[in-house]
Amino acid sequence: QKMEVESFVSRTLELLQEERKAEIEETRAWQQNLSLKNLQQKGVCLLKLQIGSQRTGMHGRLLVAFEPRKSIGPPVLPSNSFGPGDIVGLFESEGCSQPSQLCSGVVTHVTQVSITVAFDDTQDGVSLESDGLYNIMKLANDVTYKRLTRALNSLNVYRNGPAAHLISVLFGYTDPGALSHQSNGLDDSQKEAVSFALSQKDVAIIHGPPGTGKTTTVVEVILQAVKQGQKVLCCAPSNVAVDNLVERLAKCKAKVLRLGHPARLLESVQKHSLDAVIAQSDNSNIIADVRKDMDKVLSQMKKAYDKGQRSSLRREIGELRKELKSREQMAITQILKKATVILATNTGATDDGPLKYLPSEHFDLVVIDECAQALESSCWIALLKGHKCILAGDYKQLPPTIKSQNAAAKGLSVSLMERLIQKYGDSVVRMLTTQYRMNSAIMQWASEQMYQGKLTAHPSVEKHLLRDLAGVADLEETSTPLLLIDTAGCGLNEMEDTDEQSKGNQGEVDIVALHVKALAEAGVQAKDIAVIAPYNLQVDLLRQKLSNEHPDLEIRSVDGFQGREKEAVLLSLVRSNRKGEVGFLAEDRRLNVAVTRARRQLMVVCDSQTVRNHDFLKSLIDYMSKHGEVRTAFEYLEDLVPENYSRNHKDEPANVKESSSKPKVKKQQSKTEQSKEKNVSKNKGERDCQAAASDTHELSSKTASDFHKTKAADQTESQMIKEEIRQQLLVFLGDENKKELLFPASLSSHERLLVHQLSEELGLSHVSRGVAKQRHITVSKQVPGPAEPAETPFKEPAESTKPEIRTNEEVLEKEPDRHPPKPALDFKSLHLERMRREQEKQTNLKDSKLKDMASQRKTKSKDKEH
Repeated sequence: QKMEVESFVSRTLELLQEERKAEIEETRAWQQNLSLKNLQQKGVCLLKLQIGSQRTGMHGRLLVAFEPRKSIGPPVLPSNSFGPGDIVGLFESEGCSQPSQLCSGVVTHVTQVSITVAFDDTQDGVSLESDGLYNIMKLANDVTYKRLTRALNSLNVYRNGPAAHLISVLFGYTDPGALSHQSNGLDDSQKEAVSFALSQKDVAIIHGPPGTGKTTTVVEVILQAVKQGQKVLCCAPSNVAVDNLVERLAKCKAKVLRLGHPARLLESVQKHSLDAVIAQSDNSNIIADVRKDMDKVLSQMKKAYDKGQRSSLRREIGELRKELKSREQMAITQILKKATVILATNTGATDDGPLKYLPSEHFDLVVIDECAQALESSCWIALLKGHKCILAGDYKQLPPTIKSQNAAAKGLSVSLMERLIQKYGDSVVRMLTTQYRMNSAIMQWASEQMYQGKLTAHPSVEKHLLRDLAGVADLEETSTPLLLIDTAGCGLNEMEDTDEQSKGNQGEVDIVALHVKALAEAGVQAKDIAVIAPYNLQVDLLRQKLSNEHPDLEIRSVDGFQGREKEAVLLSLVRSNRKGEVGFLAEDRRLNVAVTRARRQLMVVCDSQTVRNHDFLKSLIDYMSKHGEVRTAFEYLEDLVPENYSRNHKDEPANVKESSSKPKVKKQQSKTEQSKEKNVSKNKGERDCQAAASDTHELSSKTASDFHKTKAADQTESQMIKEEIRQQLLVFLGDENKKELLFPASLSSHERLLVHQLSEELGLSHVSRGVAKQRHITVSKQVPGPAEPAETPFKEPAESTKPEIRTNEEVLEKEPDRHPPKPALDFKSLHLERMRREQEKQTNLKDSKLKDMASQRKTKSKDKEH
């Protein structure tokens, strides 16, 4: 047994050290390479703060609130990433380098206007000037690292404590055993999980996929254990997860006690915090008196200039502090012993916290919720305190965040839950299978891909849609559980923030904004909608676009949404590039989390061409194409640059596909257009405009030969029109007196597309202006500058190779940044145009002369285009 534990400990210590190095290295690189101003923009530094107030807090710590200077504008802190528990360095306002650090402390509270830091009693020597200016910088957090290291070292030398048998089970020397038990009042899979958890002798795992009531089940297990007279230590990796359990247990009248700094806790659970309970206890008055004395002496110290006087005051503070500690210790011990369930974060269950006052055999059961999101080493802090553990979570969702990719690859990211499931399989696990969150259409993909198809939607949610919410209109936008908006072939390329290596996509931002607007107009409340993107840059762009207008709209990264749910989830996948790179979207669990936040509607906007290069992403796109509504970005944004690029996918030689992406443009058309459409064979309708616009989508067809015949006829006609346009452009090029050539608004959208492409080929500038029937193109010879201010910044990735365009079997050279940001292609009219030409062919118009065809096409298209 010793061997296995020792090798686990030494390997994990090594990886933790590597992770710690990566964290320190990142901080060091920032400090060396970035100006203070840049650090403040990154959110890791706050500059030129003044002291608002100082007081003595729990355990005699000095609490100092820092605020922005009053003199300069509104006293609001710049946007930052500081949170309770962060370790920070305090510096003179001149710098943030190591030598000028005055002291370090722990953030206890952050609001928009102030940040409160607790300084330890060991730092008496620091006297802060009330009128001085200070910088605060986030430091790599060594407290957590020290606690993890200490827990691992304790595990290594652990012999005869309460967890001895548990250790041998968790490292595989002893098989898990069973007890006997009955349970009540939940669904079948939950009942089964509760009775299984209680009947296991040493370890039980509750696997709770999204929406399956995992917390409900964990709470029931704890309540049943308490009924049996057990003392329970309950932990989770995040404060939010712990607070959630405190709230639920307190409602059921359990005697709960929450450890941790009050500033880190939700308002609703503060009354259960150790500080609050002490304040209610008999000892509280004595403790308060001692604190008052300390504050008095502290203020005397500030005024004392005489060295002797200062040192005697310092001695007095030392005495008072000792008394405060012993009083607090007595109060804490009494309170801890009375509680039946003690809750803390994994690292908060440390022995250098209040738990050191309890005897080692105190706890019967250790419960770790969200175990799959915790480093295994952090679980051992709590596990060493009990002889049985129950782990709950979902290892198919995101693992803990790890900065060192090397350490993650070597196994630091494998959670205890995952490791035990690999070791023991189903014998230690019960999975919850009824979910109470998602419409079954949203659930089904996740169920098949991640949960062996075992999930079922409870009847109360199975068919629920946005339109069923109070005050929401029954529209197309609110009646579909799955909506895919595909930007393939629309030129909405991702942009890169070189500083951050983060990714953004302005076109997707605009599409999300239009869908948010549509939902808001239909009566869906902003607080019921989540906008999720995998990249921070995209989150920022989305916030800039949407937050002012919809302050209640939550816009976050996928990682920030784990454990949450919303009625509608709008997911922007961002990646759109010619190389088909998907970056860290390739983490399957991240996509699983994003999709399963949605209750009634999931809207995904992405470039299917790019994301299909990854199998798991492809499975989502294929599933949504088959079971949901598919639209194309051309339906949302007026002025898109069509982007035709040939691909050399080995597995898709003809770019033909079995009917996966059929944009349901039909619903967007008027009744007259729909009746016209009925005359066209159904397959032609589905083989819609995306082919003409770009060959980007592989097409569906009755048979390959049918497909090629239609395509050939199409191309003959297209070639003729194309030749005519080419001739006009060549004549214009040859005429030195002509600076501009105006193509009329009567062109069909297909003809406009050809004008753009041929102008590009011939090196002419081409700008599309006007909307709908007034849309016309101006071609000119001068070097193209920015034509009109584009509505949105539009960057194309800089690439050394020029992208290819394939238009009707002809590949044209195209320079990516040659065209103005937004020339035009009206997708809908192109679709109608294509179908109308099919009808013309059917009525034997294909032999008539080009001019005849053009004039008929123009008269017909005039009343259709809008």
